[in-house]
Amino acid sequence: MAVTQDQILAALTKIELADGGNIVSRDMVRALSIEGETVRFVLEVPAEHGPAMEPARAAAERLLVRLPGVTKASVILTAHVSAPKSAPPPPNLQFGGHPKPQKGPERVAGVDRILAIASGKGGVGKSTVASNLAVALARQGRRVGLLDADIYGPSQHRMMGLNKRPASPDGKQIIPLKNHGVTFMSMGLMLKEDEAVIWRGPLLMGALQQLLGQVAWGELDVLIIDLPPGTGDVQLTLAQKTVVTGAIIVSTPQDIALLDARKAINMFVKTNTPVLGMIENMSVYICPNCGNEDHLFGHGGAKAEADKLGLTFRGEIPLSVEIRLASDKGDPVAIGDGPVASIYADIAKGLIDDGFA
Repeated sequence: MAVTQDQILAALTKIELADGGNIVSRDMVRALSIEGETVRFVLEVPAEHGPAMEPARAAAERLLVRLPGVTKASVILTAHVSAPKSAPPPPNLQFGGHPKPQKGPERVAGVDRILAIASGKGGVGKSTVASNLAVALARQGRRVGLLDADIYGPSQHRMMGLNKRPASPDGKQIIPLKNHGVTFMSMGLMLKEDEAVIWRGPLLMGALQQLLGQVAWGELDVLIIDLPPGTGDVQLTLAQKTVVTGAIIVSTPQDIALLDARKAINMFVKTNTPVLGMIENMSVYICPNCGNEDHLFGHGGAKAEADKLGLTFRGEIPLSVEIRLASDKGDPVAIGDGPVASIYADIAKGLIDDGFA
């Protein structure tokens, strides 16, 4: 049986780096190709690490030829040169400001589809679902972008393992960051660690327009937008100013969360934004010691609500220490191949099969 790209990438995650992560999570694997039983790829590293990465290159070749269906592996080590330290700093890009007028919803340049990940209330794990779904889609060959539109409480940069301020060479266009195969932008990257955003509605609306229109997203199959909880200015601005493929509602099974989820669904219906389904998060807790299952927040509530409203139920995700640890580390659990990663992979596949991603 021929080896697949997913099998190769999963194997390459074992090539760990001394300063953390592995060659896959650090986005060093480029131009991966499979020709019969021959696997080739380029290992691209910063120039200053070039010679030190030779053992990793050799280890990758040895590892790949041990995979079933692979008889030859060719890994080329290349090093990209960073901009000289003496280069002048880029112009300062200011965020916020009153939104620019436009006639109606507009498409984001280069982006085929936009999926809004929403919830009626905070604390249901919406951001964790968004980051893992983005990674799961990227692992299935989609060109994926992830925008953290939670202006007041951005967290995606931590979950995606990114903390570098994006460049803006001309003070107008923003160059997004990339990790885990996902093109990424967040307001959290533009702020100091503990700096609060204290803006009224118009400034939020203007910032969202900038994040959509001034970021050089490139060519994407799907852009996932992690919305703040509730039904406020950011949600309304997105629905009224941007062509959105649809929204996915995340909720825990408990009644109080579902009450707010209904409000979020109602908002999207009123703004003519298709609701593409619901995901039940924190559906079950499985004790890692004894294997006992507990439904701490109830069980099946989101599925029952989806059935009641005629919506697609996209899947249920457990309350898992593994998910929390992976998110805190900056390596979403969906980059792996365990049981939880498989759940996100199945949800991603369903969206692809339905033509939404």
